[in-house]
Amino acid sequence: MMMERVAALNERDVRAGAGYVLYWAQMNRRVSSNHGLAFAVERANELGLPVLYYEGLTCNYPHANDRLHTFILEGVPDTAKQLAKTGIGYVFYPRRRNSDANDILYRLAAKAALVVTDDYPTFIAARHNASVPAKLDCPYYAVDSSCVVPMSRMEKREWAAYTIRPKINRLLPEYLNPLKMPRVKHRYEGVAPEFHVAVTRDGIADLVAACEIDHSVRPSTAFHGGSEEAEKRLTQFVTKKLRTYARERNEPSAHATSNLSPYLHFGQISSLHVAVKARAYAEEHQLVASEFLEELIVRRELSFNFARFTPNFDSLESLPNWALATLRKHACDQRDPMFTAQQMEACETYDPLWNAAQKELLLRGKMHGYYRMYWGKKIIEWSATHEEALHFMIEMHDRYALDGRDPNTYVGILWCFGLHDRPWVERPIFGQIRYMSFDGMRRKTGVDAYIREIEYVERTGKELL
Repeated sequence: MMMERVAALNERDVRAGAGYVLYWAQMNRRVSSNHGLAFAVERANELGLPVLYYEGLTCNYPHANDRLHTFILEGVPDTAKQLAKTGIGYVFYPRRRNSDANDILYRLAAKAALVVTDDYPTFIAARHNASVPAKLDCPYYAVDSSCVVPMSRMEKREWAAYTIRPKINRLLPEYLNPLKMPRVKHRYEGVAPEFHVAVTRDGIADLVAACEIDHSVRPSTAFHGGSEEAEKRLTQFVTKKLRTYARERNEPSAHATSNLSPYLHFGQISSLHVAVKARAYAEEHQLVASEFLEELIVRRELSFNFARFTPNFDSLESLPNWALATLRKHACDQRDPMFTAQQMEACETYDPLWNAAQKELLLRGKMHGYYRMYWGKKIIEWSATHEEALHFMIEMHDRYALDGRDPNTYVGILWCFGLHDRPWVERPIFGQIRYMSFDGMRRKTGVDAYIREIEYVERTGKELL
């Protein structure tokens, strides 16, 4: 284990007489290629103890709904099956109602020699890692298993891809190698506690229905959760789409992208594993994978760097000075037309492409990255203020997107306001922020084919592919 991935978040002593080492899967909900779980196994082997893997799902996280719950639950059977093969114990606890117990981590930690969890700069994990360690009387470690190059190797906030790229490329030979998970020396033989729930695929819908969450956001039409599904998508991408990725990645109707962002966000697949597999296939078949690896590693890890070093990563105040200045200069510019948040959420604008992109988010829980840029630019144009535009974009992703609440999400949204970009020709509302138009999208992409596809999904509830 490379210790630059590991952060000790308290100074407690290892508990004597403990029953296991506890791994708490908050964001990296997988077994393979998981640096946090590997660290837990290594420490357990040193202490002569088994490992217990704990995964929870609460009903009261922000925007908890059927879509997010279902996707997470679909990964649980895969995790249980894979852990059983390794000898690691597994506890899964779905907190269905607000009145249900909310102290399961502390109950399990009370019998643990130490606790290992995921280092993650946004969402609930970041808040837990700030508050939980002081409440435990055993060591608490957070391990970075989200990035290929550990976040800690960057000492400050980087301001664009061109500043972080050479640093990452210099370090890649050290880190872009498969992670060999250590062998478990002491199998977990404990009895599952009474609060553990064994999830079956056939029982997921009933379990979701029993939870006090928003039932109006239905599961995705396109994406099903789990590490096995993620691996299938990765294999399909490298064997069928990698060869055309560089040419067609910005053409939504070509379906040339990996569509792995939901699985990366929920940690059901590792970016390291994806990168290693794509690189190996490209080398074997004499393909060029550099554009894909640029997005997967450089651009994605620029987003993690931003979230790690920027306290207000979801605010316009995090923008570069030039972007803030130009937005303030044009804050009072007239907007015509303007749409309310309710109208935009309901796809009630005059723009058929924008409406289709919004519908894709509502139906699939994911929007093609290139059209998301256009989607965001139009929201700026139609909103009463820049702050309202930002709030609406974040709200839509928090509620509907399977890859929302993620460093990539915040950066993708704030890019629409100038983050990681440069000044352009000045115009009303946008100032020097880059502008995107419907005519430009029509020249560059197959707008009509995309609109027809989304109409089909909306009408039938089925996917063409």
